Amino acid sequence: MASYPQFNQNDYRNNYQPYAGAGANVATMPSVMRRVYLNMTLGLVVTAIVSLFCASQGFVYYMYTHSWVMWALIIAEFGLVIGINGAINKISAGVATLLFFLFSAVNGLMLSSIFVVYTGGALARTFFITAGTFGAMSLYGYFTNRDLSKMGGILTMCLIGLFIAMLVNLFLKSSTMDWIVSIAGVLIFVGLTAWDTQRIRQIAAVTPAEMTGKVAALGALTLYLDFINLFLFLLRFFGGNRD
Repeated sequence: MASYPQFNQNDYRNNYQPYAGAGANVATMPSVMRRVYLNMTLGLVVTAIVSLFCASQGFVYYMYTHSWVMWALIIAEFGLVIGINGAINKISAGVATLLFFLFSAVNGLMLSSIFVVYTGGALARTFFITAGTFGAMSLYGYFTNRDLSKMGGILTMCLIGLFIAMLVNLFLKSSTMDWIVSIAGVLIFVGLTAWDTQRIRQIAAVTPAEMTGKVAALGALTLYLDFINLFLFLLRFFGGNRD
């Protein structure tokens, strides 16, 4: 499961008062959201290209025979997510966007194994299922008038529980637990997609012009991780292994 950022909504609300809800700054909000989705899509393209290239060059076998490489990539992923979130108010929009694409490339290295484990048809099928599910839930989060903040709090706690369950099952190696974790993972990231979209839309509504690039980069990272994690959990159901 890829590392998940905490979108610092309260900081933006405090810095850019008054917060007037989803209707504020409506002229710039669609522009910010377009940049969010564009950056997210480009990040997915970067991940796919890097993954496919590394798989074709045998990097997967090198990574699994040299465990330090995998640990270095895991540390780099967490470091980039923490760094982008922690330094978002100090770095420029260009640097934030560059760091996001760097994270996408590093994650591509981590995910290169899926091109060895699963067939191209299975990956394509799961990708389209993920895209449809993600798109539907993101649209719901964007257009709904319902406040999803309470649901988001519950999902965040469930996400922590999911991570703990995955760690425990590394030792138990229970197939039943694996299925439960997979189902829970799909449900959690389906819900997080809607919640995160609503949060980003609300933040975009109060974002001044000079901050739109930063919000677009951080929002893209958030939705990118929702998409990737949803894809990986769905892959357990629709992927199937190579013969």
